[in-house]
Amino acid sequence: MAPVLTVENLHTTFGTGAKAVRAVDGVSFSVARGEILGLVGESGSGKSITGFSILGLVDPPGRVTQGRILFQGEDLVGAGHETMRRLRGKRIAMVFQDPMMTLNPVLSIETQMVEAVLAHDDVSRREARDRSRDALGLVGIPSPEERLAAYPHQFSGGMRQRVAIAIALLHRPELVIADEPTTALDVTIQSQILYEVRRLADAMGMALIWISHDLGVVAGLADRVAVMYAGRIVESGSVDDVLDRPRHPYTRGLMDALPGSAKRGEPLHPIPGLAPPPTARPSGCAFRTRCAFATTACAADPPEGRDGGQAWWCHHPLLIRGAA
Repeated sequence: MAPVLTVENLHTTFGTGAKAVRAVDGVSFSVARGEILGLVGESGSGKSITGFSILGLVDPPGRVTQGRILFQGEDLVGAGHETMRRLRGKRIAMVFQDPMMTLNPVLSIETQMVEAVLAHDDVSRREARDRSRDALGLVGIPSPEERLAAYPHQFSGGMRQRVAIAIALLHRPELVIADEPTTALDVTIQSQILYEVRRLADAMGMALIWISHDLGVVAGLADRVAVMYAGRIVESGSVDDVLDRPRHPYTRGLMDALPGSAKRGEPLHPIPGLAPPPTARPSGCAFRTRCAFATTACAADPPEGRDGGQAWWCHHPLLIRGAA
């Protein structure tokens, strides 16, 4: 099956000349219809900028300087404003982390959803309203007919996020990019939304990129995972391969830092130090300043290693069973 989206050697740069900073540095991946790709890493690793680059939402002085973003075979790099406006919301949708930054607090849910429908489809307001009501029901909001008349402040955080997801699904897009949409929610509500998202991805056959720093969430939701560090993908593959048999020390470090990874009474094992800012990334493997396995060889760009569908970029990959 041909991928819905293929990203090839993507570079997104902020600034110009000697002060130019690469926030995304040679990222490549693909996602197919009905597939969920988890894009994970610490804050500042370039996950969100990758999502914004796909949608053409990187504001100046940021810009895509290299690579291709192929959506259904069409390269979106350099696409005009009108081309992207027709795609956004209609064929590619995005769910942001904070729904209160997405939803207008002074407009009813009905008004916002109906306008989102009419922005792309020439239908009556009645039909747009019916579609909006059905979308609310689809994401598990009870009494959707009545809730259309409500305002964002009358919903809980979890319900607002469901509304944001419903808006993203109004046009049954081929691709949805979700940028940490459950980070601010409690665990119970988070679990409910993840269940709904998995169900909808299967039922609608849409491709989904789930951006998160939470490996636990990705483990229960995604089909494949790409681990990012300092603007680059350092490991990718199926969820089972990457999380059960990590080959990159950074992936192993993320897993060891998770609550529940240590025995009861034992301390967690956080990755030492901090991720380097984009303005001060070391040459070669950017993780080498925090890696227990680093040698002088790591000052050069790491080679690619492969085992079936799993890939990693490291001079000293871990043994197949991982390392303590």
